[in-house]
Amino acid sequence: MKVTVPVWDLPHRLFHWLLVASVIASYITAKIGGALIDWHGRLGIFILGLLVFRVLWGFIGSTHSRFATFFPTLGRIKAYLQGHWHGLGHNPLGALSVFALLAAVAVQVGTGLFANDDIAFNGPLNSLVDKAYSDQLTGWHTRTFYVLLGLVGLHLVALIYYRWVKKTNLITPMLTGKKELPASVAATLTPPQRSGLIRLALSLLISSSIAWGLAGGASTLNALSAPAPTPPPSAGF
Repeated sequence: MKVTVPVWDLPHRLFHWLLVASVIASYITAKIGGALIDWHGRLGIFILGLLVFRVLWGFIGSTHSRFATFFPTLGRIKAYLQGHWHGLGHNPLGALSVFALLAAVAVQVGTGLFANDDIAFNGPLNSLVDKAYSDQLTGWHTRTFYVLLGLVGLHLVALIYYRWVKKTNLITPMLTGKKELPASVAATLTPPQRSGLIRLALSLLISSSIAWGLAGGASTLNALSAPAPTPPPSAGF
């Protein structure tokens, strides 16, 4: 008999699917270009906010969202390859994929902050570097995408392999947050620890503040709070 057990919390699942949608939309807007290139930049900042949230959630989120729970140590990888690893969240090879994808997206977003398209678009931090360095980072921004594309391809292959060969559905749990396990196995597992609303609010506040600042929020606030310039005296006759 199988029972349903909780594994992925709602913030983790929302992060996952928002990242998927944002990366796809970012690719489309970059390929179309033109007026949509501004949306490409906005999506990049949004993705950065998602990454900041995920890093914070990796330390203060619920059990299976925490990096310490699934970090792919050599011992865990060896146990998994030998068939001795048992767990509910990411397995050690899946964890390698997770960290590789997060790193690739981080490099992609990080280089995009300084990039330019030689026409009308500059990343929000472009002014901090000279043109030559910005061009180098723009090149890395383009090349890293193909690395990211390859990692996504491997991720999809792994999902198909687990679904059709190992008869394990990894997509449904990321939608519902729950996973089916044999009752005998579920009885041996410790229920996951929840994070709480305060930790969630803190993570959202920090990540959204960083994204807002890069999007020009700080400069807009300064402009609104700055005193209005004094008009020049009119010439009298």
